[in-house]
Amino acid sequence: MTLQNRFEDNVILTTVDAAINYCRASSLWPMTFGLACCAIEMMATGMARYDLARFGAEVFRPSPRQSDLMIVAGTVSLKMATRLKTLYDQMPEPRYVMSLGSCANRGGPYYLYGYHVLKGVDRIVPVDVYVPGCPPIPEALLDGLMKLQARIREEGRHFRRLAKVGGETQEGPKGA
Repeated sequence: MTLQNRFEDNVILTTVDAAINYCRASSLWPMTFGLACCAIEMMATGMARYDLARFGAEVFRPSPRQSDLMIVAGTVSLKMATRLKTLYDQMPEPRYVMSLGSCANRGGPYYLYGYHVLKGVDRIVPVDVYVPGCPPIPEALLDGLMKLQARIREEGRHFRRLAKVGGETQEGPKGA
């Protein structure tokens, strides 16, 4: 006999994993990490006009140990890449990465001739969501945040893949 029709309408049945994933998706704490012009758009998203607080992500944390979302906003130079990897490693699990803007995604206008620029942040950390644009508008950041929340709610962190990160194999998010 199934449990579906045994209770009244005011009883909700779910799994613990689904409840935890719902809570994780509704309370993301991004790390304050802006590198270039995309960081201005990220700051604008936190202001009253776009109201990042409605998505549960308004608390920008100053420390990687207090955050679970790294929004890489802007141009990542090769010198900054090692620091970015160190900050990522200091974040607690589960941790998520959003690549914001053309420079973080693939090197932007520096792709062909910029020897000093990392050609995509996914070369050093596994990326969950890519947000295109140069610079991306705040609505694009909100769209990327909603896609990340949907992924967390649906899949959680149970489905993982192996990603090649920094020359060694580590666990990474599914579909990055």
